[in-house]
Amino acid sequence: MPLALLALAVSAFGIGTTEFVMMGLLPNVADDLGTSVPTAGHLVSAYAIGVVIGAPLLTALGSRIPRKRMLVLLMVLFTMGNLASALAPNFALLAAGRVLAGLPHGAFFGVGAVVAARLVAEGRQARAVATMFLGLTVANIVGVPFGTLLGQQLGWRATFLVVAVIGLVAVAALARLVPYMPLDSRAGLVRELSALRHPQVLLGLLTAVFGFAGVFAVYSYLASMMTEVTGFAESSVTVVLALFGLGMTLGALVAGPLTDRALRPTLYGSLGALAVVLVVFDATVHIKWAALVTVVVLGAVGFITTTPLQMLVMNKAQHAPTLASASNHSAFNLANAGGAWLGGAAIAAGWGWTSPTLVGAALAAAGLAIAVTAGLLEGSTARTAEGAGGSRVVARSSDPVHVERVG
Repeated sequence: MPLALLALAVSAFGIGTTEFVMMGLLPNVADDLGTSVPTAGHLVSAYAIGVVIGAPLLTALGSRIPRKRMLVLLMVLFTMGNLASALAPNFALLAAGRVLAGLPHGAFFGVGAVVAARLVAEGRQARAVATMFLGLTVANIVGVPFGTLLGQQLGWRATFLVVAVIGLVAVAALARLVPYMPLDSRAGLVRELSALRHPQVLLGLLTAVFGFAGVFAVYSYLASMMTEVTGFAESSVTVVLALFGLGMTLGALVAGPLTDRALRPTLYGSLGALAVVLVVFDATVHIKWAALVTVVVLGAVGFITTTPLQMLVMNKAQHAPTLASASNHSAFNLANAGGAWLGGAAIAAGWGWTSPTLVGAALAAAGLAIAVTAGLLEGSTARTAEGAGGSRVVARSSDPVHVERVG
């Protein structure tokens, strides 16, 4: 694996830290700015809004910018957003800083996934993309717990100042390690938009919205479930979240090789396993040791879905994959917001603290149904094309669809 992937992973580490650390800093922010914790919770949504808006917008605006320069510019914007957050004098400006920090998130991972796939030989593209995502998962093991502890000891502003420093390190690493990649002379917004209209791309994005919402329906309330149902002390929540991050890391490590070997089976298997694990969690959450084991497994099977979904939309977008790749992260954040809302609605309806597990299982099953439908439609289209033109469609997990003449 080339060193350029390290630069992408460092960037992903910074992004993952700033995305999730706010959840642990909400009480500190609320006390410092004189607001309530539920109101401070809007800062989590502010970041997600930035991701959803910024992914397609910044990718479209940068469609004619060479990818290395685009990555550097996006990390500069990320650093500015975290610096603005650290220096914000009031809640409104802190929310604006969070939106600013979230804007480059989806575009960075979208462009970064395309760059990562082109840095390695054929058959290793999914592993390269998973390596970049590894930085995001390690952030949940190291960055988020450390950032939370730092914010509790020195104030929440110190956390975002440190993340801004990580952003500067990432900018330097990208500038030094990522090679220049000239754009295709035909690259542009019109071509990217045309690729985004591909039915398989749209179905892939819809799979991400429903399937990954199953993860966030539970993750958003994991701390409350562990304290209210399992019986852990509040001081143990950080360890539980770190175990979830450990599971995510294990999932990222196996997702790449599995996706390179068989993309759709990996996607089907991970979504099916996610639904099953969430149903099992409804029972194991009452037993401390079983709950901890299930948290690790949940993090693993949940994160395995990200790599095949990323590769799927990139492959189906064929020669204009950047906007589709970035839009996938908008889909993930819609899953974040939707899953959290549905899980919260179940709790508010009086169904109990464990109800998000079954809500999440239903969402994962819906994602699996969409993914299987997309696969069946693709197979039907391939058979129709073969019967009409004497061609055989050869689909590979690491490349766009290729057509070979067979006589």
